[in-house]
Amino acid sequence: MAQLQVQKASGFPIGKDTRLIVQGITGHQGTFHAGAMLEFGTKVVGGVTPGKGGEKVGKVPVFDSCQDAVDKTGANASVVYVPAKFAKDGVLEAIDAGIRDIVVITEHIPFHDAMSFVWYARTKGARVLGPNCPGMANPAEKCKIGILPNKIFKPGNVGIASRSGTLTYEIVNALTEQGVGQSGVLGLGGDPVNGTNFLDALEIFNSDPKTKAIVLVGEIGGTAEEEAAAYVKKFVKKPVYAYIAGRAAPEGKRMGHAGAIVSRGMGTAASKMAAFKKAGAKVATFPTDIADFVRADL
Repeated sequence: MAQLQVQKASGFPIGKDTRLIVQGITGHQGTFHAGAMLEFGTKVVGGVTPGKGGEKVGKVPVFDSCQDAVDKTGANASVVYVPAKFAKDGVLEAIDAGIRDIVVITEHIPFHDAMSFVWYARTKGARVLGPNCPGMANPAEKCKIGILPNKIFKPGNVGIASRSGTLTYEIVNALTEQGVGQSGVLGLGGDPVNGTNFLDALEIFNSDPKTKAIVLVGEIGGTAEEEAAAYVKKFVKKPVYAYIAGRAAPEGKRMGHAGAIVSRGMGTAASKMAAFKKAGAKVATFPTDIADFVRADL
């Protein structure tokens, strides 16, 4: 098995040194987004589709396995567009090939499959973003992994972590229109089990010298936001801004994501907003308020 890459002590996970492979590159989504990532500036060095090794998608070579791709290209990151029933095997294969950063775009992955590969990644020192996420971006170093739109970003000093893909796009775009750039963007995904959570994101941005302010975009369901607020209160000295989606949702109502469901009074928008306010974060009523807050303070 290939040696895992050494994790940076600080800084955003991806950048100019990222060498990306696309698992499922010969499918429609894989092909389209490989092209978009190349256009953004990402170093897409290969793709993986079993049985199609030796082919090319544009100028990107295709390999039969992650191990072949890593051996031939020196890849250190992967993005997974593999169908849900095969996604677990795809993630495990990437981990075993020595990939350290793995972005899982695929949705509808079975709960126990996600639990399995998230646990395995942690035991091997690999980072999984997702599943069911839009990916991540480092605008300054022209590196994007996933399905985030190319044109919304601007290099800057605001770090963003979000459970909602659509709200990620809206808030990043609003910041850019206000002239406020981003140091890094993490789309965490909205499933009940995910590899990178708010606490992980806060650790990344809190230790990143390029990040001067942090935006967290949460939603109803679970306690991830309350845990993040406790971390902010105890450890974070940088300005923090928060928005919680689903304020009008009644108990038992699911809002888009499998993890976004209020149950027995827990995980409500009100409790999350109160927790962030208690931690000293500025809490927005509307998504576009975030850009106004940040611009006024920075």
